[in-house]
Amino acid sequence: IYRFSAAHVEMSVGGNRIHAHRMRIILGTHREKGAYTFWSYAVGLPLPSSAIISWKFCHVLHKIMRDGHPNVSINTRDRHGYGQLVSLYSKLLCTKMEFHTKHSEIPASLEVTDEVLERTAGTDINNVFQLTVEVFDYMDAELRLAEAVLRQLNMSIAISTLTSGQCKLAPLIQVIQDCSHLYHYTVKLLFKLHACLPADTLQGHRERFHEQFHSLKTFLNKARDMLYFKRLIQIPRLPDSPPNFLRASALAEHVKPMVVIPDEEELEDEAQPSMASLPQPLSTATVLGKVTRMDFMHWSTYYDLTIVVSPCVQAQRYITQLKSQINSLETELEEQRVQKQRTLVENEQLRMELEALRRRNTEHESMQTSFVEADKRSQATELRYNKLKEKHAELVANHAELLRKLSHEEQLQQKLLDEQFALLQATVTEAENIIQDAVATLDDPLHISSSSSPDYLISRAEATLNSIDKLQVGHSEYVKKMRDAGNLVRALTKFSHLTADTIISGSATAHMAHTDNADRKSLTEHCKTCATQSLQYLKNLKSKASLKGADPTSIQAAVQKILRIGQDLRPKGIDVGKEELGDVVDKEMAATSAAIEEAVRRIDVSIKGTKLFIRHRKAIRLLVLASTDLQKEIVESGRGAASVREFYARNSRWTEGLISASKAVGWGATQMVDSADKVVLHTGKYEELIVCSHEIAASTAQLVAASKVKADRGSKKLGVLQHASRHVNEMAANVVASTKTGQGQIEDKGTMDFSGMSLIKLKKEEMESQVKVLELESMLENERLHLGELRKKHYEIAGVPLEELAQDNGLRASPHVTAAPSSPKPSKPTLMKKPALAQKPNIPPKSTVIL
Repeated sequence: IYRFSAAHVEMSVGGNRIHAHRMRIILGTHREKGAYTFWSYAVGLPLPSSAIISWKFCHVLHKIMRDGHPNVSINTRDRHGYGQLVSLYSKLLCTKMEFHTKHSEIPASLEVTDEVLERTAGTDINNVFQLTVEVFDYMDAELRLAEAVLRQLNMSIAISTLTSGQCKLAPLIQVIQDCSHLYHYTVKLLFKLHACLPADTLQGHRERFHEQFHSLKTFLNKARDMLYFKRLIQIPRLPDSPPNFLRASALAEHVKPMVVIPDEEELEDEAQPSMASLPQPLSTATVLGKVTRMDFMHWSTYYDLTIVVSPCVQAQRYITQLKSQINSLETELEEQRVQKQRTLVENEQLRMELEALRRRNTEHESMQTSFVEADKRSQATELRYNKLKEKHAELVANHAELLRKLSHEEQLQQKLLDEQFALLQATVTEAENIIQDAVATLDDPLHISSSSSPDYLISRAEATLNSIDKLQVGHSEYVKKMRDAGNLVRALTKFSHLTADTIISGSATAHMAHTDNADRKSLTEHCKTCATQSLQYLKNLKSKASLKGADPTSIQAAVQKILRIGQDLRPKGIDVGKEELGDVVDKEMAATSAAIEEAVRRIDVSIKGTKLFIRHRKAIRLLVLASTDLQKEIVESGRGAASVREFYARNSRWTEGLISASKAVGWGATQMVDSADKVVLHTGKYEELIVCSHEIAASTAQLVAASKVKADRGSKKLGVLQHASRHVNEMAANVVASTKTGQGQIEDKGTMDFSGMSLIKLKKEEMESQVKVLELESMLENERLHLGELRKKHYEIAGVPLEELAQDNGLRASPHVTAAPSSPKPSKPTLMKKPALAQKPNIPPKSTVIL
């Protein structure tokens, strides 16, 4: 049941029980897993001679492909190697017939002129567009057939010399002829389209033409190399590149490919393969052909005719079929031999490819290993790169932060420099004001009556020179390191005050100088020169351009000249060497005692032994005696084996302070006597007595302080001196109180008599008195402020020598003792303290006594 024969195949397309025969064939395909037997019998069917048989065969084949074994489709397509070629050839012929039927102006040979082509395309651009598409389809069918034929040929052998190869290559001659004409038509039509339509619209046409151009050129090049075509046709050559349709002038460069074919008779003799190799026509086909020529017009009549065919004809048909099968088998055998040879070649090629594949596989494995290692290295590198990237980002962030900090630091540094320079400028401005005030004081009428000792001028000048040295050090430090102007500011402050003191002291010293006017003028001029040079130096410090070049050498020279003149102006008795200081101390103490005795005598004569002044005089005298005794004790205890003169010379600074204190006590006593004389004569004021009392108290404190430096703490004579100093202060306070009481009594005597005044006059006097009181209070307040400033300045000036004295000889500055007398008017403030080292000029006592 699973086997079928040629009879079953024949009966499946034209006999009884068609369905049973077809089912037997389907089962047979499943048994043999293919359609080899079916096709071996199907080739004997007279398909070309009968349309009905062809139609029924298509029906049978369709059913077998649907219900039969899956390999039927594969066996059907690959049957004898001609299945695909026949299919493509049939499609080509159908396309050709449809094209020429639609466009009857173009013959099947495609040989028409350009005018006929233009007339066929017409003027409507849509028709031209459609015609171009149809030509493209025509060309695709031709090229697909040519590519299929060349693909089935074994190009490694001379296939064109074999009968089977020539059989397949023969139709390609007509394909070459058609393609040459179709290529020319396509070029003409595309240039016409580009002349009427935009280039973007025809982009698809250009791409399709380029594909066909390269396929056609490849096909022609392969065909040109085959020996078979060299004897039969002259194949044209296409240009290296397709035409540029975007350039209209390129149409003139186009050359129509021409195909040259030898004479037709020679072509038929040489080109057609031997008919002996082709299958013989079937006898049934001949018979059916004759029957067909009998012009049967109805299919049923034709079918009846086939039924009544004689048994001889049937036998003859079987014989013909067998011969056809023999020929087919011989052809298959030949093809199998060729296929065997081809298989051997392909086997060798496959073996070589296998070896190459193995080598490539080995290389691939090594490359895979290398790739894995490279991938690991790449991952490690990527990891390091990511770390470096993160580190770089961190460094960039740190760098940006450092830049911000650096910028902020630079701003702070610049701000610090600006602040330091502004502080320096403010200090320089203040120093200029101080020196300018000192220069203005020189021309003040009040200053003309002031005086100063050369010793004080010398101390101021020496202190100024020291401040100039410190100023130079501070200036050099600021130039090197401009972030700190503290040393320079302190040096400038001290320099300005000391320079102003030197200028004022120099002018005051010039007022009391006992030399000629030339020396006075010289000292005053040097003071002004010092002020000018100081102001110029300060001006240089105010500008950054001239700050580094500022030099106080000229100021130093001017101060040295002032110092030299001050040394020249010192009294001869004072200007002695250190070895004569002992004699000077004795002389000064004796002169002080003499001055006090003279003051006592004058007090006795003037005031007729008033108890108050007598007690004051005794207290001062006891103070001087106690100081003299303590001085002798200090000298005896401190000189050792040295003489008194050597002791004073060794402690020269202390000795000079002691001399200055003694002078101050004597001068104060003399001034109090003079003030008392003026009060008695009604030419002085009671306030002068008060001031003199304060001066005596301050001088007493200076004398005690100078003596206390060298004295022992447990010395009895030091206690006596301190007791005498307190007694002098008490007496001075009593004098001040008594003077104020007397002044009040005198004021009470001048009481006005208001009995004769009217109300309006009293009111007027009251208003005038109030105005005067306000004026006096304002003047008093201003004078007190002025006095305070003067004494404050005096403290600053007098404080420098005292500090230097303490550094050299161990002298400690004692506080100034200010008398605090009881006052009947507590609303008035107490007077400020007098500097301890303020030196006064020596004023000789008056030679006459005023009664």
